[in-house]
Amino acid sequence: MTDVLNPPGPYALCEHHEELRAVIRELAAKEILPYAADVDEQERFPVEAYEGLTNAGFHAAHIGEEYGGQGADAISVCLMVEEIARVDATAALIPIVNRLGTQAVIRSGSAELKQRLLPAVASGEVSMAYALSEREAGSDAAAMSTNARSDSDTWILNGAKCWVTHAGFATWYTVMAVTNPEAASRSDAISAFLVHKEDPGFSVGPCTRKMGLRGSPMRDIYFDNCVIPADRIVGEPGSGLKIALGTLDHTRPLAGAQALGIAQGALDAALGHVKERRQFGKAIAEFQGVQFMLADMGTKIEAARHLVYASAAASERGDERRGFMSAAAKTFASDVALSVTADAVQLFGGAGYTRDVPVERMMRDAKSTQIVEGTNQIQRMVMARALLKG
Repeated sequence: MTDVLNPPGPYALCEHHEELRAVIRELAAKEILPYAADVDEQERFPVEAYEGLTNAGFHAAHIGEEYGGQGADAISVCLMVEEIARVDATAALIPIVNRLGTQAVIRSGSAELKQRLLPAVASGEVSMAYALSEREAGSDAAAMSTNARSDSDTWILNGAKCWVTHAGFATWYTVMAVTNPEAASRSDAISAFLVHKEDPGFSVGPCTRKMGLRGSPMRDIYFDNCVIPADRIVGEPGSGLKIALGTLDHTRPLAGAQALGIAQGALDAALGHVKERRQFGKAIAEFQGVQFMLADMGTKIEAARHLVYASAAASERGDERRGFMSAAAKTFASDVALSVTADAVQLFGGAGYTRDVPVERMMRDAKSTQIVEGTNQIQRMVMARALLKG
């Protein structure tokens, strides 16, 4: 582990990382790839992927060994996400969303909350979701209106969250809500809570109809005088926004890894096609114009891969550049994903525009990576602020 967290350069890959890649790739080929097209077409949850990943312990491998998890380092988790997304980006959301939902508890939760939640997530008994965005508070998360008030030994939540990935499927939700509307700074007004799907006053809306990632349920969630025990607050009152933004520093590399996997999968499919497809008496792979496209696709992917891994290592070792690097990795990799998948569709020609080949699905999935965990425009603002601060 030391050579990962304190490498001589930005990061270092170890032998166990390459062994892990091989294991994940084999699992993905056997238990995820055969169902990917049907998951998208039927807009159904990837139950086969969930079962396969849970049985192997890859659904929440980031959880520490003391809680029954694998204690996987950040680069290992990115490798997992990349290899899963290479065949099905929807399935890759399983470890990503579990990381999103548990990160607040891991970093800021009480010992009791950790012991109550993390072993159950590690075993696959329960799953997590993360609720930050609202209809009028997306990029401007601090403008949220969902609120929580203390009442003796409980908290009472009111409001709604939108675009919650795995809502309706998840057991637990990490929710940000305003607890002190009179605070001098909005950043001190928000707190983090854990809400259970069976808490009174909690409900979920219908599934959102999405362009891509269609097998991953996304719903609004509602709090109507939702009552939770007082000990379900995560961290100190007023620390919620800091917790939320700190969570994203650790999970944006995973969003980058998902985008990276989509791009790699699209390139793999394109390479197979151009070697087989013949026009004017020869394989189209022999045409220089096609070769230039492939070279550019490969270059972009390799650059994105290094940035994703470097940002993951930076976030884990607490590098002061982690905010900039995680935003840069997510932005660059997602832009690469959309560019590469568009080129892959082009290389397939007319077939690429049909649902008969996977690159059409990959292009739709790639678009989401430019939006989730903060749009790429917001990421560039984050990066610019970091640069201006020095």
